[in-house]
Amino acid sequence: MTMARAAQTLHCLNQWRCHFERSSHARTSRTTTCKGGGSDVAVPVKLLEKARTAKVLVLCGTGRIGGSTAIALSRISPSLRLVIAGRNRARGDSLVSTIGENSEFLQLDIDDVNSLQEALDGVDLVVHTAGPFQQAEKCNVLEAAINTKTPYVDVCDDADYSRRAKSLHQKAIAAGIPAITTCGIYPGVSNVMAAELVRAARSSESIEPEKLRFLYYTAGTGGAGPTILSTSFLLLGEDVIAYNKGEEVSLKPYSGTINVDFGRGIRKRDVFLLNLPEVRSAHEILGVPTVSARFGTAPFFWNWGMSAIAKFVPVDFLRNRNKVQKLVQILDPFVRAVDGIAGERVSMRIDLECSNGQKTVGIFSHKKLSVSVGNCTSAFVLAVLEGSSQPGVWFPEEPEGLPFEAREILLKRASQGTINFAMNKAPWMVETNPKEVGLGIYL
Repeated sequence: MTMARAAQTLHCLNQWRCHFERSSHARTSRTTTCKGGGSDVAVPVKLLEKARTAKVLVLCGTGRIGGSTAIALSRISPSLRLVIAGRNRARGDSLVSTIGENSEFLQLDIDDVNSLQEALDGVDLVVHTAGPFQQAEKCNVLEAAINTKTPYVDVCDDADYSRRAKSLHQKAIAAGIPAITTCGIYPGVSNVMAAELVRAARSSESIEPEKLRFLYYTAGTGGAGPTILSTSFLLLGEDVIAYNKGEEVSLKPYSGTINVDFGRGIRKRDVFLLNLPEVRSAHEILGVPTVSARFGTAPFFWNWGMSAIAKFVPVDFLRNRNKVQKLVQILDPFVRAVDGIAGERVSMRIDLECSNGQKTVGIFSHKKLSVSVGNCTSAFVLAVLEGSSQPGVWFPEEPEGLPFEAREILLKRASQGTINFAMNKAPWMVETNPKEVGLGIYL
């Protein structure tokens, strides 16, 4: 693809570090690539002075996502002071002993508003990882953060919760704090990838993005355990909201199967429609008329099971958080056993089609979701600590929450350890078996 902007290329160096480089060739494709093979160990980075010794509270820090985030933060910026909050002291003490002297455990029930606000006293940023977010009636953590004037990020993956968080935008502005919702791996980094694809396309005259697809794959539960399984079942009780040529459409969950090539390390996988918050935020913020999101898992029979649940289990059951969590407790031993065989590879493919027929792709693949989600979430934490976010509640696509110049470093930090990372590529350049139509031309 051609454009007036200079090219940007991401190279993997020393097996564990990716650096962005800019080329000076006008009207060449803007690309970011990383061939992978990096270490899972996060790379220490230089933070601005005001962020270097910040105090960060990680809610549900004893869980898989919170724990992964805390570990990633401690490795990326060892001088950060981390407070690991959770209900399980044994797990908390174990994590603190792993992280080291700049961390401490705080036993906390986030449903206790008074205790929550006390925990936020003196904290420079709070990370909310206590899912599932589906069926949650209030944004009590965000409200507490606003009341105590504490910057905030969460890993929300629910459309309703994210809109409820967004409704507190004016209160966050009045409190003078930045808050970013839906900022894990997906949604989160996937939103930033989509925003960069759209921005690159619009940098060329007379080119307008028309269709955006978020495509996700995770082996098993991705090592994230019961929370991810609960989230998946709860999503099966929600109608899928997508957009077609500017019109909102409602579709059945886990329908609309397509086979997607996630490239090296993942290959082709079936994915299915799910109701995810990035669809609406991308449609409204990025102005793309057709947007959808699909997800698939492995082994293949998990997809069969998810499809059967969506078709035959009463919606009232799937929308009852307590009933779903009880079901997950029953299934958990079996799921963990299968996870041990399936592994926890994760991949995101973001596809953009434009008015001139141009197609570009972003790919992000990692061997371990449990590690990658920590890298991704910590990248957002550091972006807010570095002071680039304006007061208010933002989605990752919004430049007020994450300015254009901050996206590059965020993707650099989030993609550490990936086996395949590429941005602004033609589809055939990332696919496992591209189709050649002749004379070296691929589709």
